[in-house]
Amino acid sequence: MQKGALKIGRVFGQFGPGGRRLVALTIVALLLALLSLQAPPPPLPLALLTGAATLLTLVILMVLQRYRRSRAQALRFEILSGFIQNDAIATFIVSADGEIRSANTAATVQFGGEPGQTLAGLLSKMLANPCGILFRLQSRAKSAGHAQEDIATRIGHMRLSVRDMGRGGYIWRVEPVPSRTASRGDESLHLPMIMVGRSGAILFMNAPARALIGSRVKSLDRLFTNLPVSSGQVCDITTENDSRSIMVAEVSAGAGRRALYLLPPPKDHPQVFDQGQRWQVLQDLPVPLIKVAPDGSVLSFNRMAVRLIGNSLTTEVHLGQLMEGLGQLITDWLKDTLAGRMVQKSEFLRLTRTDHEAFVQVTLNRVIEEGKPALIAVLNDATELKSLEAQFVQSQKMQAIGQLAGGVAHDFNNLLTAISGHCDLLLLRHDQGDPDYGDLVQINQNANRAAALVGQLLAFSRKQTLRPETVDLRDTLADLTHLLNRLVGEKITLTLNHDPVLQPIRADKRQLEQVLMNLVVNARDAMPGGGEIRIITECTALDEPLLRDRVAVPAGQYVTVQVSDDGTGIAPDKLPKVFEPFFTTKRTGEGTGLGLSTAYGIIKQTGGFIFVDSILGTGTDFILYFPMLDAGETARPRPVQPATRLPTKHADGVILLVEDEAPVRAFASRALRLRGYTVLEAESAEAALKTLEDEALTIDVFVTDVVMPGMDGPTWVREALKHRPGVRVVFVSGYAEDSFGEEQTKIPNSVFLPKPFSLTDLTETVHRQLH
Repeated sequence: MQKGALKIGRVFGQFGPGGRRLVALTIVALLLALLSLQAPPPPLPLALLTGAATLLTLVILMVLQRYRRSRAQALRFEILSGFIQNDAIATFIVSADGEIRSANTAATVQFGGEPGQTLAGLLSKMLANPCGILFRLQSRAKSAGHAQEDIATRIGHMRLSVRDMGRGGYIWRVEPVPSRTASRGDESLHLPMIMVGRSGAILFMNAPARALIGSRVKSLDRLFTNLPVSSGQVCDITTENDSRSIMVAEVSAGAGRRALYLLPPPKDHPQVFDQGQRWQVLQDLPVPLIKVAPDGSVLSFNRMAVRLIGNSLTTEVHLGQLMEGLGQLITDWLKDTLAGRMVQKSEFLRLTRTDHEAFVQVTLNRVIEEGKPALIAVLNDATELKSLEAQFVQSQKMQAIGQLAGGVAHDFNNLLTAISGHCDLLLLRHDQGDPDYGDLVQINQNANRAAALVGQLLAFSRKQTLRPETVDLRDTLADLTHLLNRLVGEKITLTLNHDPVLQPIRADKRQLEQVLMNLVVNARDAMPGGGEIRIITECTALDEPLLRDRVAVPAGQYVTVQVSDDGTGIAPDKLPKVFEPFFTTKRTGEGTGLGLSTAYGIIKQTGGFIFVDSILGTGTDFILYFPMLDAGETARPRPVQPATRLPTKHADGVILLVEDEAPVRAFASRALRLRGYTVLEAESAEAALKTLEDEALTIDVFVTDVVMPGMDGPTWVREALKHRPGVRVVFVSGYAEDSFGEEQTKIPNSVFLPKPFSLTDLTETVHRQLH
């Protein structure tokens, strides 16, 4: 009976830990069956047989269920094994106790993993303590479903990831991480290096060091024959095959750690080298290095440092004579580094070279040689980085100035509207014979000149309203030639040369004329003794994008305008600044610095490009690129309704005037009332909507500012038109129309009147809206 029970136990034991329960139930059933044979007459034997049969039935059902589960698990294991087989990353299927149940081809080729081995034993070749790492990741995966960690191994950085597959099984993936290995500075220099802790334990060996020594060494006493070792000393090391001599260069790595570089010694070396011999082996390194004394004087340097800094780099010269811009005394910086307060903190400094501007990134490292402290300065050329940074700062500054110019222009337009408007009101009461008439005309003309200056500010900030149309540059220059000849004077000759098949472009003719006038006037001022100004127009085809001055001109068909002179030229250091606002090469009082910045803004807003070439003492060339219009494409100007002669008598109509600027509102209301309109005033959008709550009030035209505190013009107009859909609208603003053009197009029966506007402009616009 016992032998039978053992056989049954072995049969059910293959189903796992739950097999013991099945064995116990089976033994109980057999015991009940035996007792039924020896029991007295019924009904006891029948009851025992029934209990035995029930237990056996239960055991059979449990066996079938466990068999079905094991078959399903085997099928699942087979599917997963086939799924990972062709994966390029080493993948293992491992049981809960760490036994490898399956490994794909990549794992077998890379690690030799086979079923029956443990994953910890397999990874022990590249990890010092694989059991702890695997247990930590497996515990996280059991609770979260998956886990992942990047680990530094003897063969590089590896990414271990694990996923719980249920029923005590896990899928492990071992993936190399080449990016982190490639970014390690020690590997990129190809110098053997070992990282040593405070106790002399070797924490890390890079690939060249492992190749030099031949194996992984855990402490300094197993590598060096004589201890201690000091920087600059030639020592003997024990490798896997033999012993050899190397020179040690020590660099502090912070936190009590040291980086020891194992360098080849020079020929015929003594045991300890002098200063020149120690640095001889560093001459061919691709990194600029300077050895600096605690007082800042240069002790040694290599060839790359001379190439970067120049011939001014000599021994005993102070570091402060070679570079500047630290923000504190360089001597204090060196003292802080020697004291350990600024370990390996990089600083960007400007070299004191006279031939060109250069910047370096300097990292200081403290070293000890012959018991004396010194500093190793590792340099990196940061000229391009600082140049990009300066360009970015300049672009931000230009953007800020553009926004400021747009805001200033808006405020000026409000002031000029009030000045010129009230001047128009005074002119209505004074005829030409009045003594004050001339003064009023002067005020009006100077207000218009100020409005033109505001237009230049808007052009610089690229916020002026352009009216593009189809422009033939030959006709435009022909109309402009008479004015240009008067501008250049008698000493200068103006010549025009046109392409015989010149194509039209799309531009604002008035603004384009201003650009050409600015360029010609600048060329004239550059030739005080006379000369020739050449304007050349051509059709140019770019088969590929033109990369110039940090700008990419797309490929396509262009019309170019070149304005050249034989003047004094522009210095190379000033050439990148010519398009900046308020920058001028002229003497004080001879220029505002807005001409070229205005031209730049107009050209960019038109969709073109402008470049400049200049040679000092030879001349300057400005070249403008305009996209050519395709065949059949036209660019018509915005329709401008002809001016309607206003009636001298009273007109009919009720106007709701909404303007937050009191002087502008006062002038506009008086101007409209003089023409016979009934004007209702409101200082804000909220006040206007309050006025419109009176349903008995009839309004014919809304005249409203666009930008106001609180609710803006388009917003309140849309709200008002819900209940008064037939009212026409006149928008006025000191900003450009393009700044809210999309909003205006959504409002029916609306027109735009830019500030500053005159009395006639306002009344004519309102009259056209009414009629």
